[in-house]
Amino acid sequence: MRSAEIRQKFLDYFVSQGHHKVPSSPLVPAQDPTLLFTNAGMVQFKDVFLGNESRSYSRAVSVQKCMRAGGKHNDLDQVGKTARHQTFFEMLGNFSFGDYFKRDAIRFAWQFLTEVLGLDPEILWVTVFETDDEAYELWQEVAGVRPERIVRMGEKDNFWSMGDTGPCGPSSEIFVDRGPEYACSDHCGLGLCDCDRIQEIWNLVFMQYNRDENGVLTPLPKPSIDTGMGLERIAAYLQGVNSNFDTDLLRPLIRHVEHLSHVTYDPGPEGMPFRVIADHIRAITFLLAEGVSFSNSDRGYVMRRILRRAVRFGLLLGFHRPFLHELVPVVGEIMGDAYPEVLVGESLIQQMILDEEERFRVTLDSGMKVLESKLQSVPEGGVLPGEEAFLLYDTYGFPLDLTVDAALERGITVDHTGFDAAMKEQRERARRARNRRQDAEQLPHLEPNEFVGYHELTSHDVPLTHLYIGADSVQRLMTGESGWVFTPKTPFYPEGGGQVADTGIIQGPHGVLKVEDVVKFQGAIWHFGTVIEGSLTVGERVNLSVDKQRREGAMRNHTGTHLLHAALRKILGTGVHQTGSLVAPDRLRFDFSYPSPLTREQKNAIEDLVNGWILEDIPVQVQEMGKDEALNQGALAFFGDKYGEVVRVITIPSASQELCGGTHCKRTGQIGLFAITEETSVGTGSRRIEAVTGFNALETFRVQRQTLDQLTSQLHSAPEELPDKVKALQDVNKALETELAELKRKERYQRGSQLAREAETYNGLKVIVHETDANSLEELREVLDGVKSQVSGAVLAAKHGERASLVVYLGKDLVARGLDARALVKTLARRIDGGGGGRVDLAQAGGKDVRGIASMLDEARHLLSEKLMAAG
Repeated sequence: MRSAEIRQKFLDYFVSQGHHKVPSSPLVPAQDPTLLFTNAGMVQFKDVFLGNESRSYSRAVSVQKCMRAGGKHNDLDQVGKTARHQTFFEMLGNFSFGDYFKRDAIRFAWQFLTEVLGLDPEILWVTVFETDDEAYELWQEVAGVRPERIVRMGEKDNFWSMGDTGPCGPSSEIFVDRGPEYACSDHCGLGLCDCDRIQEIWNLVFMQYNRDENGVLTPLPKPSIDTGMGLERIAAYLQGVNSNFDTDLLRPLIRHVEHLSHVTYDPGPEGMPFRVIADHIRAITFLLAEGVSFSNSDRGYVMRRILRRAVRFGLLLGFHRPFLHELVPVVGEIMGDAYPEVLVGESLIQQMILDEEERFRVTLDSGMKVLESKLQSVPEGGVLPGEEAFLLYDTYGFPLDLTVDAALERGITVDHTGFDAAMKEQRERARRARNRRQDAEQLPHLEPNEFVGYHELTSHDVPLTHLYIGADSVQRLMTGESGWVFTPKTPFYPEGGGQVADTGIIQGPHGVLKVEDVVKFQGAIWHFGTVIEGSLTVGERVNLSVDKQRREGAMRNHTGTHLLHAALRKILGTGVHQTGSLVAPDRLRFDFSYPSPLTREQKNAIEDLVNGWILEDIPVQVQEMGKDEALNQGALAFFGDKYGEVVRVITIPSASQELCGGTHCKRTGQIGLFAITEETSVGTGSRRIEAVTGFNALETFRVQRQTLDQLTSQLHSAPEELPDKVKALQDVNKALETELAELKRKERYQRGSQLAREAETYNGLKVIVHETDANSLEELREVLDGVKSQVSGAVLAAKHGERASLVVYLGKDLVARGLDARALVKTLARRIDGGGGGRVDLAQAGGKDVRGIASMLDEARHLLSEKLMAAG
C-alpha cells in the first residue's frame, strides 16, 4: 500500500466518522514561543485544548508536517542510526475537543488498523499508563484485546506532553509484532527490550491536564483526545520493509544519492550517510518552502546544522562538491501532490541550498585550520578543553567525533564533560529565550472586547472596567503613573501581523491618559499608557481617540506592503516568501526569501509595478470567510501568523490577495507614492526591503533634493554633471593619497637609515636591536628596509595600540654562522604573548602584550651577543 493511499484512507475514514478535515499547519508554529517547530499534530489545536479558542467542530482529522530537531523533542542525532527516526515526518492524527474520549478513541484506532488497513489483530500489542485502569478495561471490552497483550508502563513511556508546559495526559500505544525472526533474544518482549521485533505505530493521548511552568497539573475544561501515527512507520510495515528509509517516501531519495555518488546503498550501519542525507534534504526543503532562512539563531540555526550534517555525511560518500540541491526535485516528485509548496519554490530552494552548501565547504576548510592550531597548543598526552571542542561544533559545524578523531591522531584526548556542559548551557540559554514572557502575560484572562477600529478612530462614553499596574489590579491611576487599561470596546489597533500598535489618548471626566502601546492577550485588547493629567478611575466612562495621522500612515504602509509582496512575486518568482515585516507610520520593512541582492533594474521594476497599481486607484476589498475557502481562492497566508476558522481577506483585484487582520486604505490611490529606500541582506538567503509611502515618500524626496542642491552649489555643477565632477575629485584624492603614502614610506626608510648608526658590533658584524615608531607590522618592515643595507642583522619592535610587532632580519653572514630568524622570532615572541614565522633570513611576529617589548629586546641582545661571540 503506497504512502499516498495510506494518507488518503486515514483522512477518508475519520471524515466518515464525523471528523472535520483540517489541513496541516506550518512547520513554524504560529505565535507559540515554547516551540521551535511543530512537533505533533495537536500543536495547532493547543489553544482549543486549553479552552482559549473554540472551533465550529468538536472532532478533527489531519495529516501534519512535523519536525523534531531542537528543543525537547530532538531526534537529529539519532537520524540514520535507527530505522525509525526522522527530523521531518508526517503525523496522522484524529482529535476530540471535549466530544468523545477513551472509548471511541480506542474503537476508532482498532477499527482503522484491523478493518481499513487489514492488520491481523493477533500481531497487535497495547500499552497503557500504569494507573489507567479505565483504558486497560476498555481495550478488552471495545477491541477484544486479551489481557496478556496489554502492558502497563510508567510515566516515561505512557504519559505524553507536547513540551515543558501545555496540554498533557496518560497515553495508550499500539505496537505491531513483526515476528520471532526479529527477536533480539529468547526473553524479547514489550517492556523487556527495545529491539526491532515489536514496534510502536500509534499513540493515543488522553488529554486531561495542562502542565504549568512549575510542573503543576490542572484538569482541562473538557477531557479530549489527541492521537498520532507516523506515516513513515505504518508505511514501512504495510510495504513489508524493515526500515522507514525503504518506504516509497524515502527510498527514491536514497536511489538518487546512489546515482550521484556511484556508491551502492547498504541497509546496515554502512548506509547511515544515505539515510541522513535522505532525511535531511526533506527537512531543509520543507523549511525553506515555508520561508525559514539559514541563520545563526533559532530555526535558521537548526536548519543550518541539518544541512551541515548532511554535507559531512556526503563527504563519506565522496561528495567533494555541492550536491544537496540536486535532490530537491526528487522531494518534489515524492511530496509535491500532498504539499504543493515544495514545487512552487523549487528553483529558489535549490539556489539557497547551493549557496549555503558552498559557504559551509569554505567554513569546513577554515574549521580544519582552527582545529589544527588548537591541537598544536596541546602537548601529546594532554587534553583539549571541552569549551574549545564545543566552539568548533557550534561555529564550524564540527561534530564531536571528528574533533576526537583528529585529536587521537596526536595522542590528545577531548574533555567530553566540558563539551557536554557547554552544550547544556547553550540549550538552557535558548530555552530561557523561548520561555521569556512578555509583560502583558501577567494580565488576567478577560472576555474579548469589541474592536471597532476598522471603521472608526474614536469611541465615546465607554466604561473603564479594569486598571492594572504590572500584575496588580488598582482602582485609580494618578498623574505620572503608568498602567494597563481595559474597556469593553476600543478603536485602538493592537500590535500584530507586523503592524505597530496605535497611539492616542483616553480621556475621562477627571483626567487624560496617553496611550503608548496596545497589545492583544488571550483575545482581549489592553491599552498601556501614562496619565498626563488628573486621574482615571475604574467605573468612569471615557472617550478613546486614536492618533489619526499615525494610523493613516500605517494604513498606507500596510496596503503598500501587500502590493510590494505581490510585485516581488511577479518580478522575482512565486518562490519568494515573506519571512517578516514591519508596518510603521513612517516606513515599511519587508523581509523575504531570496538568494542574491536585487539589481537596480529589478528594484525599478518593482517600484514601477507598485506605483502602477497605486495610480489605478484600485478599490481595496475586505471580506470575512472560512480559512479553507480563502486558501482555496489563492489567498496567501504566512508562517508565524495565527488564523482562526474565519479569516479576514484583503483583496486588491488583479494585484494581491492575503489573509490579514491589519488596517488598510480603502483604495490604492490613498497610498500616494511608493519608493524603495534600501535593500539589504538579513541573513543567508534572506533579503530586506525598506520603503516609504505618502508624505514620508515626499519627505524622502525633499531631503534628497536638498542634498542634491547643496552638492551642486558646493561643486558649482549642474545635477547631471555631478557624477563626473565627483569622479574627478576622487581621482585627485587618490593621487594625493598615493603621493602622501610614498612620502611617508620614504620617511620611514630614512628613519631606518638613521637607526643603523646605533648598531652594535659583535666580532666585526653590525647588529641593531631597537624599538621604533610604526603603526603596523607593514610600516615596521618599511623601517627595516632602511636598516638592512647597512647592518648584518636587525631586531626591530614597535607598539601600535594594544598590539606589539616584531621583525627579525639576518644577513647572509649571520645565516652562515647558523642563526635562524624563524627560531629567534619564536623565542622572542613569547615575551609579547604572540607568535609568528617566516624564512631563515626574515621573520616576523605579532603579540598582545606590549609591556614585554623591553624585555624581549634585552633577550634579543643577549642571544645575539652569545651566539655571535661564540661563533667568533
